[in-house]
Amino acid sequence: MADTWTPTDTTRRKRGLVRRHSPVRAGIALIVAAATIFFFAAPVFWIFWASFKPSASLIGNSVSGVGFTFDNYVTVWKSSFGTMMVNSLMICGIAVVISTVIAACAAYVMSRYRFAYKKWLFGALVITQIFPWIILTTPLFIMFAEMGLINSRAAIVFCYVTITLPFSIYLMIGYLEAVPKDLDEAALMDRCSRLQVLRHIVLPLMAPGLVATATYSFLLMWTEFLLALALLTKTSLKTLPLGLALFFGEDTVDWGAVMAASALTTLPALILFLPVQSRLVAGLSAGSVKG
Repeated sequence: MADTWTPTDTTRRKRGLVRRHSPVRAGIALIVAAATIFFFAAPVFWIFWASFKPSASLIGNSVSGVGFTFDNYVTVWKSSFGTMMVNSLMICGIAVVISTVIAACAAYVMSRYRFAYKKWLFGALVITQIFPWIILTTPLFIMFAEMGLINSRAAIVFCYVTITLPFSIYLMIGYLEAVPKDLDEAALMDRCSRLQVLRHIVLPLMAPGLVATATYSFLLMWTEFLLALALLTKTSLKTLPLGLALFFGEDTVDWGAVMAASALTTLPALILFLPVQSRLVAGLSAGSVKG
């Protein structure tokens, strides 16, 4: 109870560890929080609002334009944007499942086993995050061209798994460090195999970490543009970021269609992100600190 004085509270107050927050500080914190939320949320709301406005009202001095129309969505629907959304869902979904499974197994091995050069291997995983993706584009294009895998969904799935795997392993190691190793040893004494321990004991306990890692990987793959541009040239295989770029012409831009396409691109990510955003933040924090 808040009004009950305990020896612990008294000791803490004497030591100055318990502080009272003034109304001014609380007000400033509230204003900063509201400004931060507005800064990040306003562009998203504006995109959805603009997607229902005529293109002519989105440029020049008539940005506050009047009118409500579904023409922008009709324009997007008549293009191959629907096919590209299916491609993105398929490619990202498969890549997320593969990346999460491999990352969970690799993180378990690195967390529970002792072997030579373990620290070097962990350091190599971290170092791979330093280099930008753009330096991988040319070598990957040449490699897949020689293998005849340009315009192949398998090639882009392989790239996405490779790119997201190091950080996924890093996050899961952080979560696994929070799972007591005594549970593993008790299960092994009951004659469970390592695979059974991982499947029936460890994975259920680190479910928030799996959700956070899978969500992070999906959001990263969902917005990836450069590798998809290099490896997918057929319109029937292109993903959503490539489809969004098609509405930017050399001389003119259909801003209404761009806004509608942006809203449709954002919607699946929001549907996935909002229910698990608390677990995602907790997972990223836990993985970063404990890893």
